[in-house]
Amino acid sequence: QVQLKESGGGNVQAGDSLRLSCAAPDNTFTSEAASWFRRVPGKEREFVAGISSDGVKTHYSEFAKGRFTISRDNAKNTMALQMNSLKPEDTAVYSCGAVILTESDWPAGVEDYYNMDYWGKGTPVTVSS
Repeated sequence: QVQLKESGGGNVQAGDSLRLSCAAPDNTFTSEAASWFRRVPGKEREFVAGISSDGVKTHYSEFAKGRFTISRDNAKNTMALQMNSLKPEDTAVYSCGAVILTESDWPAGVEDYYNMDYWGKGTPVTVSS
């Protein structure tokens, strides 16, 4: 079963930055749109950011705009999430997902965690005040 692998989480102070990475096992990832999601215990999982298969198009949740940047390197089958100006409310487990998406499904298709074809297990991020 295909599974993505996240890394880069950790414990930081408010205002700090973190860069999360998502690695795919093979180059089928290059034909898929991909997203970052996060989940706080006891709360619904929420969409963070998504990127098209070619990396040209990006889509962000309101809380991520201006602070987070999603990118991908298809030569390495990886995706990243640069998170700046972190806040305590950004504390969550961050996970990535990938999906084969048609043009007409953008951007709605990257916002739904259960629309993904496969996911990773997540990496925890804790932001202290």
